[in-house]
Amino acid sequence: MAEGIVNNTTEVLSFRLGGEEYALSILKVQEIRGYDNVTRIASAPDYLKGVVNLRGIIVPIVDMRIKFGVGDPTYDAFTVVIVLNINGHTIGVVVDSVSDVVTLTPDQIKAAPDLGASVAADYLMGLGTVGERMLILLDIDKLLSSDEMGLLTAARSA
Repeated sequence: MAEGIVNNTTEVLSFRLGGEEYALSILKVQEIRGYDNVTRIASAPDYLKGVVNLRGIIVPIVDMRIKFGVGDPTYDAFTVVIVLNINGHTIGVVVDSVSDVVTLTPDQIKAAPDLGASVAADYLMGLGTVGERMLILLDIDKLLSSDEMGLLTAARSA
């Protein structure tokens, strides 16, 4: 059985980026917290805001708004960081807001559309529908892995 799927249902945490609603497996979420000041890392890409010390663990912070190019990122009392556990690494992702935990049944999940070779969308698991809401389901492991995970691993050892 795939991770995050229990009794043919999938529990996801939904969040907003710009005008869209995204979701990721609730099993990846360690905690949700407000945005703290980060320590910048020299020569890091724009979306890697820096690192924070979270109870003795150095956590890289990725701004998903910059990564996806949606909206103008602001950092205030309402900015949210979702702390994730990805393949044994603790990583924080900045989002506009967290909505809720949603349980999706198989008939509520549709395959991701084929967007062609010009759009790198291998991190899309599909689209979830809840009433009038459409959730873009992310494979957060794929999104934060490969070359980017190499960068994040380097940032953790800094």
